[in-house]
Amino acid sequence: MVSCTSQHCDINVYDEEARLATLASYCILDTPPDTAFDEITELASLICDTPIAVINFVGRNRQWFKSEKGLGVKETPLNISICAHVLLQSELFIIPDTSQDPRFVHNPLVTGKPFVRFYAGTPLKSPGGLPLGTLCVLDHRPRELTEIQRVALSTLANQVMRNLELIRVQQAQSGLIQQLQSAQQELTHLAATDPLTGLYNRRAFEERLSQEHALIQRGQSPAALMMMDLDYFKVINDDFGHKAGDRVIEHFAQVCRNVFRQSDLIGRWGGEEFVVLLPDTTESEAWQAAERLHQVLRQTRIEYDEQISLSITVSIGLFSLSKDRELEEAMRLADTLLYQAKDNGRNCTVCADFRETY
Repeated sequence: MVSCTSQHCDINVYDEEARLATLASYCILDTPPDTAFDEITELASLICDTPIAVINFVGRNRQWFKSEKGLGVKETPLNISICAHVLLQSELFIIPDTSQDPRFVHNPLVTGKPFVRFYAGTPLKSPGGLPLGTLCVLDHRPRELTEIQRVALSTLANQVMRNLELIRVQQAQSGLIQQLQSAQQELTHLAATDPLTGLYNRRAFEERLSQEHALIQRGQSPAALMMMDLDYFKVINDDFGHKAGDRVIEHFAQVCRNVFRQSDLIGRWGGEEFVVLLPDTTESEAWQAAERLHQVLRQTRIEYDEQISLSITVSIGLFSLSKDRELEEAMRLADTLLYQAKDNGRNCTVCADFRETY
């Protein structure tokens, strides 16, 4: 440790841009007060018996105080900073009497408030040895530090850097956790989604259907369920190829998104089969939604390329999902109703309770 005067200093040479980049990597500037740092300044003040103690970090044009006791400001311009001189020192930097030091005798911090006469600061160094700021104590009268106080100040500076490193580790861990959560959400989404349409896949839809049925069993309002099949889809694949078939599937999925409510669950059951669960919906209300779907499909053509324009229709089996009907029974009924719609000439809806065709 050295007591630095104008006649002799232990000069520390460093790359300023590298220093500023390292300081920025800690994301410490302009952060809120932190008890862990405040306790260190309080302890430094008590041990060194000074009215002022500061933890500061030196930016490009300012020194910013992460914690301060007895100073009353959060930052000062760099051109009046005494602490900036500490960055050039390898160890403890002490000015016993600023009024006798030609570097600081005209400094506004010496000639005006807080009238600094004594200064002792030790650099806060990164693991790579770059000085980021200082832990310093100040007094209004000339004085010195005992050997014990000097050792204590340097020890507390090490504690500041340990806290700073801990914050950086916590920030890195937090960022990693967020990345893992995002990846998990993405994987969950992919596992539940049909890759071609972006709708629920069969497994995910079955899970949601079971949840809805359990709620209905506990007294929630009945829901409606539609089982749908695109008419003559195999002909499209055979005549125009699977790319045209994929285009039709994608188009139908988008039409369903437009026709049904956001609260309705739409799934691709497999191939050209689709399912829609309409919570809190009567069979009559669901039939109206099915009729809207038929109408939109009648009014829409799919432009596959410059020569090919396609239109599609759909057959629908529709029934009410209630607490009086077990889920397995309901799904068997869905298949039965769907095939009835096909047997009735396709492009129609067959409802369960009345076995009517619309």
